[in-house]
Amino acid sequence: MSATHLTGKQKAAVLFMTIGRERSASLMQALHEDEIREISSAMAGLGVIRAEMVESVCREFVENFESADGLVGTFETTEAFLRKTLNPEQVEKIMDEIRGPAGRNMWDKLGNVQESILANYLRSEYPQTAAVIVSRLQPAHAARVLALLPEDYATDVMMRILHMETVQREVIESVEATLRSEFISSLGRASKRDSYELLAEVFNNFDRKTETRFAELMDLESHEDMEKVKALMFTFEDINRLSQEALMRVVNEIDRDRLPIALKGASDSERKLFLQCMSKRAGNILLEEIASLGAVRVRDVEAAQAEIVLTIKNLVNSGEIDMNTASDGEEFIS
Repeated sequence: MSATHLTGKQKAAVLFMTIGRERSASLMQALHEDEIREISSAMAGLGVIRAEMVESVCREFVENFESADGLVGTFETTEAFLRKTLNPEQVEKIMDEIRGPAGRNMWDKLGNVQESILANYLRSEYPQTAAVIVSRLQPAHAARVLALLPEDYATDVMMRILHMETVQREVIESVEATLRSEFISSLGRASKRDSYELLAEVFNNFDRKTETRFAELMDLESHEDMEKVKALMFTFEDINRLSQEALMRVVNEIDRDRLPIALKGASDSERKLFLQCMSKRAGNILLEEIASLGAVRVRDVEAAQAEIVLTIKNLVNSGEIDMNTASDGEEFIS
């Protein structure tokens, strides 16, 4: 085997063996576990390395870094490099993955995916596959994802995690490949198209004063752009965009103890939308609870309303309710 036929991992293994155990140990500490595993595997399969091959690998390494300016790696330079050796479809797939959620490996990337998006993806997977994926997430992230799944499905996934035996490496690699080709790469493509949607989500997470301030500033910069962002935003005041059936679904999902606080700062028309989804007795109790609250801090009202908005978004993302389904955009007021 000549140096020109060595893979990148094999060349890295040769360099590690050349610089000795002590220097290799300190370099290893800077690598990710998967990188260490791959280099170690390449090292174990090298066999006898001739002196001229070692010299060739070291020379290549030195030549690549002897320039005083060093090397600069960007998305553009990486894509240009790939296009010299791969077909356009492969290049697009790889660049989509690179531009996807940040992370050094697949599980790092998955840890940076929004919970509602990941939960929506897992709904279509077999519970056993979902169990493998969830078991490799950080506990806090896994908890938020499971909380967004249907109760029966989430319970099934958790039971499978409890009784899961050691997962073979081949299974993990298969799951990783599926996630890479069907999920992460699609997120990368979406991130290039949905900048208005992204900013709308950012605005949805501002408090009321911050949202108003930045909306005014953005509107001064570009009224057209801000109108597009507003069209994608969903605020508490937008509940009139939901049909009565959808709003009833929302009422069944939200924390009923938080509803009086949320409606304390709501308009009469907004309160009536919720009251319409209840029996007369339940509606009267709700009104009594609102009246008994007394003075409530604005930030507490906004926090309770934000929780309801988040519930609505999760139901929309999961396909359980639709937006803009109120007939002719009319509010349902009795």
